[in-house]
Amino acid sequence: MVLLLSVLTSIGAQSIPQQDLDSITLTSTRIDIPFRENSRTVNIITATDIKNSAAVNVADLLQQVAGVDIRRRGTGGSQADLFIRGGGFDQTLLLIDGIKMDDAQTGHHTMNAALPIEVIERIEIVKGPAARIFGQNAFTGAINIVTKKKLNNTLSTNVETGSFGQLNGNVTAGLDQDNSSHIVHVGRVTSAGYRTNSDYDNANYFIKSTFNEGKQPITMIATFMERKFGAQNFYTTNPTFNEYEETQNSLIAFTTTFKNENFKVRPRIYWRRNQDVFLLRRFEPEFFRNFHISDKIGVEANASYNSKYGVTGFGIDLSKIYLRSNNLGNRNRFMATAFLEHKFNLADNKLDITPGVAMTYFSDFDFNAFPGIDIGYSISDDFRLYGNVGYTYRIPTYTDLFYSDPATAGNPDLEPEEAFAQELGVKYFSKNISASIAVFNRDADNLIDYIRPNTTEGIFTATNIREVNTKGLEFDASYNFKLKGFNQTLGIGYSYLDDDILEQNPELSRYSLNTLKHQYITRFNAQLFKNVRQNIVYKYAERTTGQTYNVWDASLVMRLKKMELTITASNIFNAEYIETGFVPMPPSNVLFGFRYSFD
Repeated sequence: MVLLLSVLTSIGAQSIPQQDLDSITLTSTRIDIPFRENSRTVNIITATDIKNSAAVNVADLLQQVAGVDIRRRGTGGSQADLFIRGGGFDQTLLLIDGIKMDDAQTGHHTMNAALPIEVIERIEIVKGPAARIFGQNAFTGAINIVTKKKLNNTLSTNVETGSFGQLNGNVTAGLDQDNSSHIVHVGRVTSAGYRTNSDYDNANYFIKSTFNEGKQPITMIATFMERKFGAQNFYTTNPTFNEYEETQNSLIAFTTTFKNENFKVRPRIYWRRNQDVFLLRRFEPEFFRNFHISDKIGVEANASYNSKYGVTGFGIDLSKIYLRSNNLGNRNRFMATAFLEHKFNLADNKLDITPGVAMTYFSDFDFNAFPGIDIGYSISDDFRLYGNVGYTYRIPTYTDLFYSDPATAGNPDLEPEEAFAQELGVKYFSKNISASIAVFNRDADNLIDYIRPNTTEGIFTATNIREVNTKGLEFDASYNFKLKGFNQTLGIGYSYLDDDILEQNPELSRYSLNTLKHQYITRFNAQLFKNVRQNIVYKYAERTTGQTYNVWDASLVMRLKKMELTITASNIFNAEYIETGFVPMPPSNVLFGFRYSFD
């Protein structure tokens, strides 16, 4: 069994050293649970993984996780759609320190909120029915970006340059004062583009401050992410349009925690804003222009209570959504989400049972509930069995409901999507091996997709399709060992998906037909010399349309006291492939980096 787990594996938790597993407490769950003790399919990308990867952005990191499908339309993270286990880009919830970053306009903007990797402590990926605890939008899974708590008194700068005129630079600073601490990050990512009209100019700003540390700490997070990019054939096949897009995504939130021996409550207020401008002709804005501004203002409180009967988690999230759009109209929606779950520990703490429910009210879609249950059993200190069963739910976005252009039409009569999902898995942890296997099934009703009368003519219209069954399996593991006295990590991953969408309607649109049927990932993170580490990443994909491709990436990190030199080579063997729509991905390219830390 151990041998099977170590061979059939994936990358999600694969480069986690054993000591990290013992110290990580999941913050993406409503009840604080040590990573080794959770009964859900959760992958972790640690700060060590991020630092060794030499990745440029979160999209690049998530592409190395089996079961996660990042479909990009270029480099630099200008636009990337997030999919988990064959779901749509509207069906995955992104969180920052537990703050829901869903956008009522469209899930295309989900990754606009992704933070610069310099300020990320780890990324928690929750897959399957266990994500139901977050309510709306966590239809197939949720990803929580956990920011660093503090950086002490440090200052680091990073400059990168490479193929396609890429020029990136950022500064990250940490400041500790008597009663407060602060993290500040400013960055800019630019490129002339690898094909016609694929240039971009992206800016990232991040501030995290904790005040009143000696008494009742209050944490503030403020972010502003701006993307300006050529969008050649992102949405059409006409080469003369020269499409162009600009987005702005911002967040400000204040959080504090009250706790005693048995009780903890974390109240929070937040405001998330997204702005999107799209031009069909870049230099003729009067030809066709979409302009949207969406705001989400919310207040929430999450609490947990320890008793002799176990741990109870509960809370409420109230939010108001406003949309102003020249295409979608002026809209608003009130949302209220309440959750309740309780973890029972039985059989000398070998068995845990966690029933729970998330209940959500939408002013335009009424009341809905998502019940479910998680069960785990520790066979030994190394082996753990677990299972999840639950309901998930997603209401249509405003784009689904009201969008209109010459090729696409929304549908105000759409029904919400619903699904009943089940999952069984086993996890194994030892000094050198960490691994998991999971099989899952999802029966979905009223899935929303865009259909036209035939494959060559007509308008794509948002439509509820009938029941869709999705089933699959995932293998996740890593092997950590020493060579020449240095730590090495080998990870291998595989995920398989099977659904019956094509059997129902071969004329379905640009989105559902592109599911990853087979996905295989191998990553070898090695150190053979004192100050040099290298990564080799191999990714194989087979989509339901029959397209297959193999992509090799590699990176080298050289550390010399306070200085780091990096070389990142992407698509080394120049594979030709498309991840989504009509946009070919970049050919072989290289990025050189220089980082210096002032301590």
